[in-house]
Amino acid sequence: MGIHGTLNTMSVSDLLQFLAAGRKTGTLKIGRGSIIKQIYLQDGVIVGSNSNDPREYLGQMLLHYGKINEDQLKAAMDIQRQSGAKLGAILWSRGFLSQADVAEVLRTRTLEIIYDLFIWEDAHFEFFDNDPLPDDMIHIRVEATSVIMDGIYRIDEWARYRTVIPSDRVVFELAPGWTESLQQSKEIREVLYFVEKRMTVAEISYHMHTSAFRACAHLFDLVSKKFIRVAGEAPPTHEGPADLSELHLPKTVSELLTLARSELKDGNPENALAIIHGALEQEPKNSDTHRLREEAEKKFIEQVYRNSLSPRGIAKILISREKLEQERLGPQEGFLLSRVNGESDVESILSICPFREADSLRMIKKLADSGIIGF
Repeated sequence: MGIHGTLNTMSVSDLLQFLAAGRKTGTLKIGRGSIIKQIYLQDGVIVGSNSNDPREYLGQMLLHYGKINEDQLKAAMDIQRQSGAKLGAILWSRGFLSQADVAEVLRTRTLEIIYDLFIWEDAHFEFFDNDPLPDDMIHIRVEATSVIMDGIYRIDEWARYRTVIPSDRVVFELAPGWTESLQQSKEIREVLYFVEKRMTVAEISYHMHTSAFRACAHLFDLVSKKFIRVAGEAPPTHEGPADLSELHLPKTVSELLTLARSELKDGNPENALAIIHGALEQEPKNSDTHRLREEAEKKFIEQVYRNSLSPRGIAKILISREKLEQERLGPQEGFLLSRVNGESDVESILSICPFREADSLRMIKKLADSGIIGF
């Protein structure tokens, strides 16, 4: 028998404990906004996971842990687009990494996907009892009890981090004596480089291909050791599909979906995506909304490639660095722009961005329409 509810009424730890104690087999699906995560269990043991959060894609995790570089990921993604093969299989067949490396990162990814759930709020869950596991899934084995203990620890740590880093818009600066921290790991030196560039927490997270929790863990530690200090917060930016805030939109999800379908019918998939995003905020696990989003994203991608962009177009920055610094770019736009080097085509840039393809294309289109980049 399946169960469903919200994380406000049943915590992640209680949920996993219940499934482990009952030796359940099936799929646990948890959604918040547009993000859906799935945990696969067999006899109460976690054996795999899936997430539509691009930062938790296998390629992004492999980049973060230094198993591959961006050029290798671009090459593998190009092969995947042509063959449809699994990314992990392509990477080890090309000799970029071993099957053991893939299995190790898949296990780590599953843990990260679950740990992130412990700091979620207002999320919905549903367990599909005896739901068949994906045929092509690489099985791992993770005991729920160990995940629960580490997850509860993360809740406490996240609360500590938030006392110093209240939002992902916080910006830091190097403090006197910061050079002593260069004795630490390569990862810490990378964080310091981004701090020196005056990046926000969100930007640091994107550039390191890692979660906000891990980025905040490093930053909090560096603040505690007085190697860096908080310098303020960047102003909020809007990076949604399209800003329809001035329109008087209907209130109910049903009405929003009707309006979104109308926008799609009129050939306005970008507007439809903005409306669908609003519907997902209200009902994150609504299956009709998710299906409509996929349809709208597909039509938006087709429209962009048909009317304004070529996947093989080489992007280059058209304005000076001084003018670029005056632009009010969001963290996602900043990450994407950092990959525009006059050599990589649109498809290559998309392959390494930790964002949904439609969102990345929207940002590229916006930057091109603003005259910041050209082809």
